[in-house]
Amino acid sequence: MSDKEKLISREAGEETSRNISERNSNDKPSWYFGTGFVLFWVLLFFAVVIPLFHRLPPALSTEDAISGEFIGERAYNTLNSLVNIGSKVVGSNTNEVSTVVFLLNEIADIRKDLLTDYFTMEVNVQQASGALRYAHMLDMYQGVQNVVVKLSAKNSTSESYLLVNSHFDTVLTSPGAGDDGFMVATMLEILRVMATTKETFTHPVVFLFNGAEESALQASHGFITQHKWAPNCKALINLDAAGSGGREYLFQSGPSHPWLVNYYKKSAKHPAATTLGEEVFQAGLIPSDTDFAAFTKYGKIPGLDIAQTTNGFIYHTKYDRTDVIPRGSIQNTGDNVLGLVRALANAPEMYNTQAYETGHAVYFDFLGLFFVSYSAETGQILNYSISGVTLVLILISVWRMSAISSLSCCHVVQRLIILLIIQIIALSLSLALPLLVAYYFDSFGLSLTYFSSPSLLIGLYICPSLIGLTLPITIYYQLQQKIKLPFKYHLQLGLHSWAIILSVVDILLTARGIRSAYVFTIPIGFYAMSMTLNMLTTFHDRGYSWTGLVMMGQAMPFLYSSSLFHLFLVVLIPMNGRSGSASNPDLFIAGLAAVGAILSFGFLLPLINMFRKPFTVVLALLVVTGTTIFLASSTQMGFPYRPRTNSHRVNYQHVRKIYYEYDGSESIDESGYLFSFQDRRLAEPMTGVRLVGARFLREDCEKHMMCGVPLYDERWVEKRLEGIWVHRADSVMPPITTNLTLLSKTVLENNSTVRFEFQLEGPCHMSLFIQPYVDDYATLSNWSFDRSYLEDPPEYPLPYHIFYTNGIITTPLKFFLEISKTNGNFNVPLFQLGVSGHYIGSQGDALSQKFARSFPSYASVVEWPSTYLRYIF
Repeated sequence: MSDKEKLISREAGEETSRNISERNSNDKPSWYFGTGFVLFWVLLFFAVVIPLFHRLPPALSTEDAISGEFIGERAYNTLNSLVNIGSKVVGSNTNEVSTVVFLLNEIADIRKDLLTDYFTMEVNVQQASGALRYAHMLDMYQGVQNVVVKLSAKNSTSESYLLVNSHFDTVLTSPGAGDDGFMVATMLEILRVMATTKETFTHPVVFLFNGAEESALQASHGFITQHKWAPNCKALINLDAAGSGGREYLFQSGPSHPWLVNYYKKSAKHPAATTLGEEVFQAGLIPSDTDFAAFTKYGKIPGLDIAQTTNGFIYHTKYDRTDVIPRGSIQNTGDNVLGLVRALANAPEMYNTQAYETGHAVYFDFLGLFFVSYSAETGQILNYSISGVTLVLILISVWRMSAISSLSCCHVVQRLIILLIIQIIALSLSLALPLLVAYYFDSFGLSLTYFSSPSLLIGLYICPSLIGLTLPITIYYQLQQKIKLPFKYHLQLGLHSWAIILSVVDILLTARGIRSAYVFTIPIGFYAMSMTLNMLTTFHDRGYSWTGLVMMGQAMPFLYSSSLFHLFLVVLIPMNGRSGSASNPDLFIAGLAAVGAILSFGFLLPLINMFRKPFTVVLALLVVTGTTIFLASSTQMGFPYRPRTNSHRVNYQHVRKIYYEYDGSESIDESGYLFSFQDRRLAEPMTGVRLVGARFLREDCEKHMMCGVPLYDERWVEKRLEGIWVHRADSVMPPITTNLTLLSKTVLENNSTVRFEFQLEGPCHMSLFIQPYVDDYATLSNWSFDRSYLEDPPEYPLPYHIFYTNGIITTPLKFFLEISKTNGNFNVPLFQLGVSGHYIGSQGDALSQKFARSFPSYASVVEWPSTYLRYIF
């Protein structure tokens, strides 16, 4: 070819590229459609997801009652009466007497209307004593109570019982409308409906109203290990709460009994559940536990764990009252649980549940409209198949682009690889930017700014995530305007690259056995369908026509992903108000919001590049982010707490601690306030409260066993390094004394072991801390408590911790400790013994009451007097 011909060819190529670029630009809709495109999806979320999230059925009243239906109005009235009893702490008169009498009266009223020709009803009040290992401590209980009802059909010969459980005890100060009076009232109404309707059932149903869940699952353990009906209980429905109002959610199943989920699918009128919730809960990411753990561990009973989750801000506070719970909420729960109880009470699987122990289930609802469930094995097949088919369809699409554009496959694949790298960078940025915002806010002492203003999440975390997701690919497309590949294909390759990333993630998660990988399968599957339809209809090659099917196909994944992560934010944000101060909770919320934004918008945001001036969208997101950062950091909107609705949780004890040395002398007699702040901001929001001389417990924890203070339960122990001590000049005067009496000290026959016998008397809640002087070769070789805990002690530096609770029975605790020492020298210090007494429910002395009144209105204060006695024997 001559030089002239080469020049003409080059000029023609440049003219063609220029024409392609100009034509691509002219073909694009105006820039404001791009902003409107993003706004459309945001409005879709608020128009569809939010209303459906709050949707509840109308509560049936006694006037429009239908035979055999759950009557929400009646259950609500029962709940109100239960709440009016007040706080129901284990060992208190309200829990052990008033509430038990209330339940027995309600059951007696139901019994009057019992259809005796069809059913029999047995009622039993159990008083249980025992012990279980809970976290690092041995959880001992004496005389905790269960009110148990067994309802049986007269013609039933089944020895397999269905167990339905909720708890009526509460934490201090809380009347417990949501946790767990709501479920108690629901169970009473279900019992009433089933006992007074001619609809019979095959298997007896045991309704367990347990009176000691808040004290480390004691009553459920007492029932499942000691009650006469426990061996016959073959399946479980556990009902609990982490909030008040809204829909209840199925968040645990099995384990390894997918048939239970199938019955939930068939019987629940208003399904709400997700496997992701089960895996998150069982991974320990949620700071809570339910009786489900005790039943499955000690009774080997498979079951379903169902709980209220909305409005967790008032969970375990004095504001957990009936007036915050809509009547439709109890109707929703009642409809679901009544249908589930009836279904399981007729299930043939109940005869031999072990025969149906066939693995796990994958399950989820779509906006409460319908429910999907299948086995974990089916889930693996679906995940692998859909991801594999998607990758094959992408290869076909690439081949088709190559054929129609007259470019080599290598050229198209090269562009795909470049876009894949760009999308990986975008994914990294979309995760990093929200985390950076969370990190810097926390570093300036501004964590939890979204706590009472959740709308700030949009600008703080979601918009930065969308900026990270959008910016790299938008920059790339703007720099690649003159390439030979038509832009319609170039844009498709951007979505193909995103599908590749999700498919690889889906495959890896499935290979790890993570059932929640279905969350990735859903958008991949719908994208694969839109690709297939586009190629079948030739939309694939006709300008931007293909985007219509992509957007239609991503509508359901968008709605599902956004609703799922909205649910998790609703559940987890309130939990950050009680998760302690050791770590930055904003990082978790930022990461969660980012993942939700990525899954919701991953296939949608690249499409802004089909509009002119796509950077307008990025600029709009930047403006929203900047405005929100200003509002969160510089206005009252970013202050986390509000009176009644979004409280700052403050737990503290007014403590008197006395250290007795080996010779019996007192080395320390000090009083003060021991704080366990529940969130990241610690004491900073406590304006007007005198915390003069406040100091962290870290140094005390290095010097003294259990920091030398009366750490209450496993949560206080876990957060001990974050605890704060405020000295008080005047001695704390407890309402009663806690007494430890050494009854005897006896050297045993082998002359290498000495036995100490003690008697402990005090309030209903006490703890023993035991730590031998191992450096002097003293070992705790035997005791009167559970031996398995002795042989598997807590990790150093924690001592043995005996957490002891009295219910209706308050007799003194007698116990012995045996210390072994090879040299037989027992006339030296052998061990430390700490005794704490907690006077829960007492307001303390006048000075303590004055101090409690000094807290701001947005503080939710839980406080009580306590004593700590440290002995050396």
